[in-house]
This record gives sequence, C-alpha cells and structure tokens, in this order.
Amino acid sequence: MMDIWNFTVQFHGHECNGLRWGYKVATFALEKLKIDKSSDEELVAIVENDSCAVDGIQVVTGCTFGKGNLIFRDYGKHAYTFFSRKTGEGIRITRRKEFDTKDILSANGDEIFDVSEPKEDMPKTARIHKSIECAKCGEMAMETRIKIFDSQYLCYPCYDKIMSDQHLYLNTPLAKNGEKNGNS
Repeated sequence: MMDIWNFTVQFHGHECNGLRWGYKVATFALEKLKIDKSSDEELVAIVENDSCAVDGIQVVTGCTFGKGNLIFRDYGKHAYTFFSRKTGEGIRITRRKEFDTKDILSANGDEIFDVSEPKEDMPKTARIHKSIECAKCGEMAMETRIKIFDSQYLCYPCYDKIMSDQHLYLNTPLAKNGEKNGNS
C-alpha cells in the first residue's frame, strides 16, 4: 500500500514546497486535535489560500469541498483553522516567518508553526439545498446562491451581469439626463 506522502504527491501531480507545507500543517493539526482523518464531517478545515498546500490538507485530513468540511476563505494567508466536531476543539495554525523551508517534512511542527485560537466559530454541518433554474441561462443553482431580480430567479453570474450592465447604463450621459434608449 502506498504511504500517505506518496499518495499526496500522486493526488497533487508533483512534489513542491506548497504541498509539503499543506501535508505538514495537516499532520500537525491531526496530532494537536488528537483526531484521525475525517471519514465524513468529524473534522473541518478552513483554508485561507488556494495554494498547493490545500491539496495536502485534503489528502491528509479527508476534508473536501464536496463533503462541505473544507472551507475556502480567499485571504491569501498561510493560515489554516481546524475544528474537531467530536470535541468542539479548534486551532488556527500559521507559518512562522523565520523557518527555513528545506526540511519541512522532518521539522518539528511546534518549531515551524504558531498555534492560536480560531478567529471564527465552528461552521455548521453541510446541508443539502434544493436546486433552482436560473431564468436567464437555464442552469440549475443551489437555492442559497440564487438572487431575485425583477421577480426572476437568477444565478450569481447572470445577476452580476445584469447589475454590471445596469451600472454601465446608469453612468452614461443619456441615463444621467433622464433619457431612455436614446429617445427624449
């Protein structure tokens, strides 16, 4: 059977420092929380970047977007929060600035990471929502991701396009003078 590191590399497609960081932070988090890899939603990971590290976290922890226990916050930070649903315990792990990245995998996690309390509450368990058809594009979207505009259900991209088009129109000289479609 393939060891977890080699499987992580195979999953990601190549070996790199980002993957090493993710692998190390994930193994460190499991150790600190005294929990095993998540088979369902026992563990939640909140990642604050979309780097190679996230693949390492997925493989080691078992947290995935599909199960709803891998949550992405687009902050661009090397910060990772983990919660154990069994104990209610949570930790936030960040990289120390002064660590030399040569030997990440063999390094002592306590020497390369700072551990603190989470900056947010443990997320609720994932829920399955009904899908609704977008009135503009016809594609199905989760009901929690639908906007209502002019009595129509719209997915985010279609809603954003309408708002963008309206904004562009409202900033034209014709709109500012109260004219519509170029007619006085």
